[in-house]
Amino acid sequence: MKYALIGCGRIAINHVIAAVNNELEFVAVCDVLPEAMENLLAKKELNKDESIHRYTDYKEMLATEQPELVSIATESGLHAEIALYCIEHGVNVIIEKPMAMNIDDAQRIIDLAKEKGVKVSACHQNRFNVAVQKLRKAIEEKRFGKLSHGSIHVRWNRNENYYKQAPWRGTWAQDGGALMNQCIHGIDLLRWMMGEDIVEVYGQTRQQFHDYLEAEDLGMAILTFANGAVATIEGTTNVYPQNLEETLYIFGETGTVKLGGKSTNTIDVWDFADTQPEDEENRGFQEPTSNVYGNGHTKLFADMMDAIENNRQPYV
Repeated sequence: MKYALIGCGRIAINHVIAAVNNELEFVAVCDVLPEAMENLLAKKELNKDESIHRYTDYKEMLATEQPELVSIATESGLHAEIALYCIEHGVNVIIEKPMAMNIDDAQRIIDLAKEKGVKVSACHQNRFNVAVQKLRKAIEEKRFGKLSHGSIHVRWNRNENYYKQAPWRGTWAQDGGALMNQCIHGIDLLRWMMGEDIVEVYGQTRQQFHDYLEAEDLGMAILTFANGAVATIEGTTNVYPQNLEETLYIFGETGTVKLGGKSTNTIDVWDFADTQPEDEENRGFQEPTSNVYGNGHTKLFADMMDAIENNRQPYV
């Protein structure tokens, strides 16, 4: 399957690793900065691989290479524009989070993909974390009974050096703030686990320490779901001196689970009324991960490839 990557910034190495691990036919990379492409490929010793062609114009790349699958890892504000162009030209896409900066653009992506018969996956790779999959299984088996409430806490650090690496970071148009950028994985997991529609949101955002940015560095919210459950969100890039945790709690009438670690990759609490054989091994489970991005990109790519080959919807 012919694969190409658009955008060679901070997260792009995870896409390269996933493509290599899944033995995709890696035909091209694209970035407006030629040095960004070379620096990225060098991280996997691919910079001397002449079969991976380099482009500074993604439209030229698509026309020339005609890939079956493209992943988009540019600044967030360009995701929708590039995705819609790819879909219009019949290319399946994996879109780094957030898939769009507003609901209207997200819906356009969904609708056009259906119209053109191509697959689209938002890159919420943490859904493939082993701990997350174990929690999801318990949710689907209704082990929690009636859900009471849940919460997500994304307590990370992003300092001035991080924001200076790219001028789009911290802007409303291209980044969207701490909740849209850093905390969206946790928000996605909370929404996915709680189920049903959100019927009410109350929230506040603040810019506490990053006064050189447009967007917030702290956001907190309370959500109400159609099933009567409630949930809270705490997301920030203000934690001193480094990333602290990403924790997800789910509380039900007959179950309590807390996922922790740097990227919801551990099970800190696992208690259910209906004891099952796997419960003991689940308690204290840890999936090793070297960074906050976890290990899910490879699995997400594999799922997307299978979805394309078997004409089904991708898992995400």
